[in-house]
Amino acid sequence: MQTRIEVGILGATGMVGQNFIRFLQGHPWFDLKWLGASDRSAGKKYRDAMTWHFGALPETVADLTVAECKPGNAPRLVFSALDASVATEIERAFAQAGHVVVSNSKNHRMDRDVPLLVPEINPDHLRLVPGQQRARGWKGQIVTNPNCSTVGLTMGLGPLKPFGITRVIVTTMQAISGAGYPGVASMDITGNVIPYIGGEEEKMEQETQKILGEFRGDHIEPLAARVSAHCNRVQVVDGHTETVSVEFSSKPAHAELRAAFENFASVPQERKLPSAPPHPVIYLSEANRPQPRKDVERERGMAAFVGRLRPCPVLDYKFVVLSHNTIRGAAGAAVLNAELMHSEGMLD
Repeated sequence: MQTRIEVGILGATGMVGQNFIRFLQGHPWFDLKWLGASDRSAGKKYRDAMTWHFGALPETVADLTVAECKPGNAPRLVFSALDASVATEIERAFAQAGHVVVSNSKNHRMDRDVPLLVPEINPDHLRLVPGQQRARGWKGQIVTNPNCSTVGLTMGLGPLKPFGITRVIVTTMQAISGAGYPGVASMDITGNVIPYIGGEEEKMEQETQKILGEFRGDHIEPLAARVSAHCNRVQVVDGHTETVSVEFSSKPAHAELRAAFENFASVPQERKLPSAPPHPVIYLSEANRPQPRKDVERERGMAAFVGRLRPCPVLDYKFVVLSHNTIRGAAGAAVLNAELMHSEGMLD
């Protein structure tokens, strides 16, 4: 019988923290027993410490007393939903104290010795962790998941990596939930497109190269491809849609790329991890798909949906990819990371 593992959430009162709570409800391996937040929330019952944004507040957490984000009484495994302004020192303090920190925050993603993990794409990058612990003198560890827009791009590109990716141009149409709560002002986004999301393009370009890169003992050798991103906020609640053009060194045929999408599976599927979709990349053959309203909630929000694969007159091929930004791009991504780590014996 599977031994259940107690887990906690750092930054539990914010939107990302609330998404973690939702995603962990009924999890077969993880029991949510501890919630950490800022000093102003510490000591309160969770129901009194925040404004819940998702229907009924789960009774499993309503009466938990919120703790300060300090190591001590927290479970060994903690998910970090911390704001970037405070994540660096808090996450490091927990790792130093022996906690396994699985973080959605951006602060450590590009650190040389920290895995930036998409379990279907680069599970071997977890091999950075022993070196991280030695170099930093940590009993614990930090593992991160990518930016919400990077997840969709790398899940779309991952099946195509064997063909030799050399150049990528991606344009995003990103949902307003990616901006948190209260997010973008209604007068700014209604009937409008905002062609700027601070720091987003740089994250997509750099994180993609790291995720698709190769493990080299103490670091990741980035993918040599050049990546160019244009990021836009649009009036969609959930689901980042991305149009991608890609150039390959091997010049594959259309049928080869289509088969790569349709047959793609990896370690999470082989091990039947609880949050892993049976088919992580789902190709939709209809000319007008994928669409956020029709597709993003499928597979519990954990699959990427690809469509419109066709020749590109500038690069080689182009396609559309859709992923759920607050699930596969945040809470669900981190939970799947922890499941992979548990399957590797890293939580024992």
